Amino acid sequence: MSRMLADAMTAEIPRLRRYARALTGDPERADDLVQDCLERAWTRQHHYDGSSELRPWLFTILHNLHANAARSYHRRPAFVDADALAEAAPVAPNHDGELALRDLAQAMDRLSDEQRAVLLLIGVEELTYPQAAAVLGVPVGTVMSRLSRARERLRQLLAGADDGPRLRRVK
Repeated sequence: MSRMLADAMTAEIPRLRRYARALTGDPERADDLVQDCLERAWTRQHHYDGSSELRPWLFTILHNLHANAARSYHRRPAFVDADALAEAAPVAPNHDGELALRDLAQAMDRLSDEQRAVLLLIGVEELTYPQAAAVLGVPVGTVMSRLSRARERLRQLLAGADDGPRLRRVK
C-alpha cells in the first residue's frame, strides 16, 4: 500500500501547492507548507484507511497546519535577518512618529483628570474594567462611561476638531 499511497500523494502535489499558495500568498511558505503536509501525511498514513478519498484528507492536513502556523505566527515576534538589515540602505529619519507622540501627549493633557486616569489605566496599564474601578473607587459603569467619553474627546482633539473650552465639574 505504501507505494500506491506515495504515488497518489505525489499526484496531489500540484493541487496542494495551488491551495497553499492561495492560503499563504507566498510561494516559499506555500512550498514549506506542502512539504510539512506531505511529511505529516506520510508519518501518519496509518490514520488513512483508504476507504475515503485521499485529496480531502491531505487538504485537511494542509489547512490545519496553516491554521496552526497562523496562530503561532501571531504569538511570536517576526524573524528579522540581521545581515539583511546591515546591508539595507540608510533611510532618512522619520519625524512623523515623534510629532504624533507630541500631539497625543498634548491631547492627553487637555483631557479631564478623570478621563485621563481611566484612559491610562485601561489603555496603557492594561487593567480590566473592574480593576480600574477598584483603583479609582468608582463603579464599573462609571469607568466604562469615562473611557468612552475620553476616547471620543481624544479623537476630536487629535482630529483638530476642538470645540472650545470644556466645562469641568468642580467638587
